[in-house]
Amino acid sequence: MKTLKTLAKKRFAAALFFISLIALPLMESCKSEKKGSTPESTSETIEDISEKKDNAIEIITENMDFQIMDTIPSGWNTFRYKNQSTQTHFVLIDDYPEGKTSEDAEKVVGPVFDRAMKLISEGKTEEGYAEFGNLPEWFSEVVFLGGVGLLSPGQVAETTMHLKPGAYLMECYVKMENGIFHTSMGMTKDIVVSETDSGNPEPTADIEIEISGTEGIVIKDSVSPGPKTFSVFYKDQKAHENFVGHDVNLVKIEEGGSLEALESWMNWADPKGLIEPAPNGITFLGGTNDMPEGSKAYFHVNLKPGNYVLISEVPAPSTKNMMKMFVVGSK
Repeated sequence: MKTLKTLAKKRFAAALFFISLIALPLMESCKSEKKGSTPESTSETIEDISEKKDNAIEIITENMDFQIMDTIPSGWNTFRYKNQSTQTHFVLIDDYPEGKTSEDAEKVVGPVFDRAMKLISEGKTEEGYAEFGNLPEWFSEVVFLGGVGLLSPGQVAETTMHLKPGAYLMECYVKMENGIFHTSMGMTKDIVVSETDSGNPEPTADIEIEISGTEGIVIKDSVSPGPKTFSVFYKDQKAHENFVGHDVNLVKIEEGGSLEALESWMNWADPKGLIEPAPNGITFLGGTNDMPEGSKAYFHVNLKPGNYVLISEVPAPSTKNMMKMFVVGSK
């Protein structure tokens, strides 16, 4: 835990350091989304997910919400996330300091980011950076524990991870079209992880991935079509230029999709990054969110023929070997 809090403090210190670098055109938006109707159909339904699990914990988003049980068991759990909204989302599980809840995320933390990003987008860089100084001191203690990676509208994703008993919250900080973070729009949820263990075994991976700040994303197995379980081992973790750690998101590149547009969009600190609408020709299929060093999670997917990318939500991921392209051919 000491390592996790050290990382969190480094993130906070990095934020304060960047506040002073007002000449740099970095820093921007955090997570929000606009309301919309539920899509009538999905391009990939739950039947497409590898090894459909009857004991999976279901999470549904219809708008700016996480519909999930208030209390879940500890241990290994599979989260089945159904994005039934018209926006791109993810599920990030946060460990806030004791006594802090989703209300603090929405009413204390979120507004600071919203005000800062608005000022920076208007070209008021100095004022925008100065706004980050209004983050509460306890924010440096927040630890990201993982979750489900980016997921396009109408898609379903499954991610398996291990959680210890405690009180946590879920959030999504994708940005709405107007630059407001989804967190500020109410896309948070308090959950309790009970002392009761799920009894679920750790999954077995078909494809192993390691990610680190030095080596990037390393795939240890070849990728073929069909139902697959990917494991993701976080060899290390660090705060990148946008103050968050690395993660792994699976993306299918459809006709007309641009890798350059995808890479630029993955940086929330860019005014045009992680904001709706997502780039055309890009379908996010989940993955594993930001986790501490030494952690491991799994995601399950049915790979169909096509072009795919494993990418991290960091600035310039291709320069860090965190944008890994691969092709899935026919059987």
